[in-house]
Amino acid sequence: MTSNTAGAHAVDGLCESATALYATALREGRVARSDLVAAPCLVRRALVHPDPNDDRWMLPLPAPAALTRLLIPFAREVSDHLSDAAALLDTLLPFASLAPPPSDPTITVIHGNDRIMDSLREASRAARSEVLTAQPGGNRMVTNLRAGLENAQAVIEAGGRLRHLYQHPVRYSRRFAAYLDHLGPEHLEVRTMEQAIDRLIVFDRETAYLPAAPGTESALVIRHPALVRYLVHTYEVLWARATPSQDGHQRPHLPLPHRQTHADPRRHQPHPPRRPPRRLGHRRGRARRGLIP
Repeated sequence: MTSNTAGAHAVDGLCESATALYATALREGRVARSDLVAAPCLVRRALVHPDPNDDRWMLPLPAPAALTRLLIPFAREVSDHLSDAAALLDTLLPFASLAPPPSDPTITVIHGNDRIMDSLREASRAARSEVLTAQPGGNRMVTNLRAGLENAQAVIEAGGRLRHLYQHPVRYSRRFAAYLDHLGPEHLEVRTMEQAIDRLIVFDRETAYLPAAPGTESALVIRHPALVRYLVHTYEVLWARATPSQDGHQRPHLPLPHRQTHADPRRHQPHPPRRPPRRLGHRRGRARRGLIP
């Protein structure tokens, strides 16, 4: 009996007893310490903590706070993997032209702005369920907005939805507000985050677009199922940590990073680090033109 009980709590998730007790604690605001004997995973994961006024009771950690804390190590792991993937890409990409092209490649390289934009336009028209996008920076040029609207409307007309992930400064962009005015919230969901992100576009969880290399006019098109699943998982981790944008016009209070807490109080907008942006085959003057936002 002892070994079976230990085995039930050896997994990373919550057992049935812990799930029920946590739900009770959230509803009633507390749970008896004696009840936790049957659910030690609640204590191990710090989902409950002692009541400072009565040691017979334990108080629950709110679910949003618990989720954020538990996701942090996964997000760090994903960031490490992305860095490793970028290093491998920089090392092996120069050799891509030396190998004969496969008959049915699942990873291809597109060179040239026009070819990249045409490929994105075709992928947008073919999408039927959902398009996930992550974009660095926080502003959009007029030409970017026009091309982005065309691609987004093609997805929506086919019955699909869009999710956009940006950095926080996009909330203060008039061009971005104009973009949201053209697309209803029933078709588009936007979140923002402080962390600098690279460009990623995933169509129907089947095809992904990535920058082939920084500062070049080339893009990777990935159709390998395992790689696309990994990129979608990475996106979902970042999405869970991001701040919902509501209708995109609100400017909620965003927490300042530690390095900015001593700055002028009038400066509430965190700024992404200055670094060469990774483009899907676009020069600086034409960055992000034609990509879905």
